[in-house]
Amino acid sequence: MNPFQKNESKETLFSPVSTEEVPPRPSSPPKKPSPKICGSKYPLSIAFIVVNEFCERFSYYGMKAVLTLYFLYFLHWNENTSTSIYHAFSSLCYFTPILGAAIADSWLGKFKTIIYLSLVYVLGHVVKSLAALPILGGRVVHTVLSLVGLSLIALGTGGIKPCVAAFGGDQFEEIHAEERTRYFSVFYLSINAGSLISTFVTPMLRGDVQCFGEDCYALAFGVPGLLMVVALVVFAMGSKMYKKPPPEGNIVAQVFKCIWFALSNRFKNRSRDIPKRQHWLDWAAEKYLKQLITDVKALTRVLFLYIPLPMFWALLDQQGSRWTLQATKMNGNLGFFVLQPDQMQVLNPFLVLVFIPLFDLVIYRLISKCGINFSSLRKMAVGMILACLAFAVAAAVEIKINRMAPPQPGPQEIFLQVLNLANDEVKVTVLGNENNSLLVESIKSFQKPPLYSKLHLKTKSQDFHFHLKYHNFSVYTEHSVKEKNWYTLIIREHGKSISSMMVKDEDKTTNGMTALRFINTLHKDVNISMGTDISFHVGEDYGVSAYRIVQRGEYPAVHCRTEDKDFSLNLGLLDFGAAYLFVITNSTNHGLQAWKMEDIPANKMSIAWQLPQYALVTAGEVMFSVTGLEFSYSQAPSSMKSVLQAAWLLTVAVGNIIVLVVAQFSGLVQWAEFILFSCLLLVVCLIFSIMSYYYVPVKPEDIQGPADKHIPHIQGDMINLETKKTKL
Repeated sequence: MNPFQKNESKETLFSPVSTEEVPPRPSSPPKKPSPKICGSKYPLSIAFIVVNEFCERFSYYGMKAVLTLYFLYFLHWNENTSTSIYHAFSSLCYFTPILGAAIADSWLGKFKTIIYLSLVYVLGHVVKSLAALPILGGRVVHTVLSLVGLSLIALGTGGIKPCVAAFGGDQFEEIHAEERTRYFSVFYLSINAGSLISTFVTPMLRGDVQCFGEDCYALAFGVPGLLMVVALVVFAMGSKMYKKPPPEGNIVAQVFKCIWFALSNRFKNRSRDIPKRQHWLDWAAEKYLKQLITDVKALTRVLFLYIPLPMFWALLDQQGSRWTLQATKMNGNLGFFVLQPDQMQVLNPFLVLVFIPLFDLVIYRLISKCGINFSSLRKMAVGMILACLAFAVAAAVEIKINRMAPPQPGPQEIFLQVLNLANDEVKVTVLGNENNSLLVESIKSFQKPPLYSKLHLKTKSQDFHFHLKYHNFSVYTEHSVKEKNWYTLIIREHGKSISSMMVKDEDKTTNGMTALRFINTLHKDVNISMGTDISFHVGEDYGVSAYRIVQRGEYPAVHCRTEDKDFSLNLGLLDFGAAYLFVITNSTNHGLQAWKMEDIPANKMSIAWQLPQYALVTAGEVMFSVTGLEFSYSQAPSSMKSVLQAAWLLTVAVGNIIVLVVAQFSGLVQWAEFILFSCLLLVVCLIFSIMSYYYVPVKPEDIQGPADKHIPHIQGDMINLETKKTKL
């Protein structure tokens, strides 16, 4: 018998009870099929969404790549403050998705939420770019504009984060589930492609272009802002093609309300006379549906496993802060290419694209063939261990860098070098307050001092007496010094005799940049042009310029000018991390030339030594992040997916807060801080492994509700109704 035959179906028709005639509803016109991509089953609308995501990720990661160096070099914050603000911003970017999800689900819907918050996003980029213009106000104005711009960017990027991917999934019909799965793979690829390109390009815009005599941070922030404008325009262009489901209610709020009611109801009924319930969430049964309570139970089981996860993100997100600062102390010359310190971050998205297929197609399959049950939770634990090893390697690299770095003067100490610019040898004797000899040294003419000499003070400031013996002349002079500073004693010709002057070396740490200054022995002022907006004015008769930061590179012909002639100087290679002193002299044999001396030696350790730590932490990220999110989704009911996404992003936010607290209050040297993070994650990994051991994974069908497969018969005084095809 054909069950679908019309005359065999039993249907009970119920007409609405009403005193008025109900007009018949007009038949809805058939839905017009959405256009597809080149005849495939993929909606054309997802092309606009994927391009939008690529441009938005380019905008976000491009801006973030140069953010730490902007704090350090432009706003002149110290390393701890720069790290703290960087991670505070990152944390805010992962708190605001909760707000974006609430707006989309309860009020505006996904489409309008993306449009409106993208406008906020663009405004944040405009403000951030203005904050990087040196001509616009002073440091206070730059700081205020920077914080306002970063707050708007955090609201924009975090607000649209939970909406864009889900909005793309809404464009598919249920019959195209396989195409929808591939769309999410392409979507993830667009994220990493945008990150990969932007973290490579924006450091070049910062370092290779000069604005107002400095690195061009305004351009490095402006180009990502322009890409965000493109993202908004492209997304809006597809408006007529999108399926725009209306807001369905805020499931996140429902979950919180259910949990709060269960806790408060349990507290109110804590009497011993009241019988206990099987689960603490069962105390919400008086107000909420059984299916919602069941789903929240399943959700809390997964959220319990989330408790240790923030520590992993605390390590992973330091690639853009502590590891970038470490790269500033290293030499980026790889022979075939010169890397900027903030360009090392490009390794992470590049290695992610390499490691994901490598792990899925090779490593996991080999482990499976060996008969090892490599479950999702075990993969996450191994990912944590790899991150621990990455930070142990980073600590070893930091220790090696510190051994190569010049020492710093401590309390009641100074470092002194003597520079003899006279025509013959000078014997220098440094006398203390009690005329005891602190330093005796014979220095030849234009001899490069090998190292600074450390002198101890009896107080924070002290007067030193210098006895200079030149030919048959003896010269006595006195100079005042203060602790924790570097000084250069410059000896110069003064007729047939000599004289001296003490120059305080303002900053003997270049933070990976290239610095130089000039001493002019000519009898005329010299103007030196190093390129666009970088120039020096050095006074006559042993005038000394201040240090200026320049780009690393070769300078074979630097243009110089006096009042009556132009000439050029060959400065040679100015390398990473070095501070140079050039003495302009007039030699009878060679004419005007520059005598070169290194105040601070260049960075000797290659930036390639960071490759192992990046490889380890990225492998850990692939095993932890991708596997963890996949496992969490499989363990949570379908109605709780959005809540789970918000909770996952919250673990990232908490991880950045951990870095912020440690950077501000630990007071440890950098290598010790790396070891601290490595040990903390190792302890957390042990705790997570114990929690995983006792966790019993459930099948997806076990956590789904009955889905109203049948309506139970109503008992009591009511007549049992047989439910067939019933039209109400």
